[in-house]
Amino acid sequence: MGTKVAFVGLGVMGFPMAGWLSKRGYSVSVYNRTHKTAETWLKQYSGALKPTPADVAKDADIVFICVGNDDDVAAVTFGKDGVFSGMTAGAVLVDHTTTSAKLAHQLAAEAKRNKVGFVDAPVSGGQQGAENGQLTVMCGGQESDFLRVIEAINSYAKAVNLMGPAGSGQLCKMVNQICIAGLVQGLAEGLNFAERAGLNAHQVVEVISKGAAQSWQMDNRYQTMLADEYEHGFAVEWMRKDLSFALEEAERNGSSLPVTQMVDQFYSEVQKLGGNRWDTSSLLARLKS
Repeated sequence: MGTKVAFVGLGVMGFPMAGWLSKRGYSVSVYNRTHKTAETWLKQYSGALKPTPADVAKDADIVFICVGNDDDVAAVTFGKDGVFSGMTAGAVLVDHTTTSAKLAHQLAAEAKRNKVGFVDAPVSGGQQGAENGQLTVMCGGQESDFLRVIEAINSYAKAVNLMGPAGSGQLCKMVNQICIAGLVQGLAEGLNFAERAGLNAHQVVEVISKGAAQSWQMDNRYQTMLADEYEHGFAVEWMRKDLSFALEEAERNGSSLPVTQMVDQFYSEVQKLGGNRWDTSSLLARLKS
């Protein structure tokens, strides 16, 4: 294929995403903070392991990042060992991490100073979507940079859309998380109500999922929720991180997010139950406690 790509961050999302790039024929170099994980990746896919973010970025046409939070992104982008110090003029940086819009603007400005492109590109679909190559990707940046990276992103995505200038991808992801928060709380309340009312909750979902109450969360999470199993998706601690970005941005732009504020506090109660790493459907556990 000829295009050289670098991938920084081989967590539960980045590991399969980088793998899809390798399977699609891209020349892939990887960097991960935990060296052992990168070695495991190399046993499964074709590519090269580099010792620093700067090294992995050298000669790459596209540099992908998928790490944990704003601080993690800053650690692998800025400084003498960051990707900016290794990137070649004309290359494009794509950040798949869910971050603040503020950081996306900072990265875009730094990219411009370094004569490289930048696209903020948070994803939705979770670990399952990454492993199946079925992620939804929300992008912000210049159209010329977006068009240069869309083919590579399509290696692990079912939908890729440019939402506007830098930061727009992160703002769109905030909308995504706002909608999910309220929806999951509603589902948790409904299932809890059904059980306390003496109904067969499985039968209830079988009926109402054929109508207007149907949702992805209902279809994919109700059975594990009713079984009190919360190891099947996006962790509560990461959801709270994402909601904090949305609440901060809402304060800035004057939006009212009463449901999101409430659900964020409910998630803090889930954390107190020991559910920091439970998936977001664990709002039901709070109602049962």
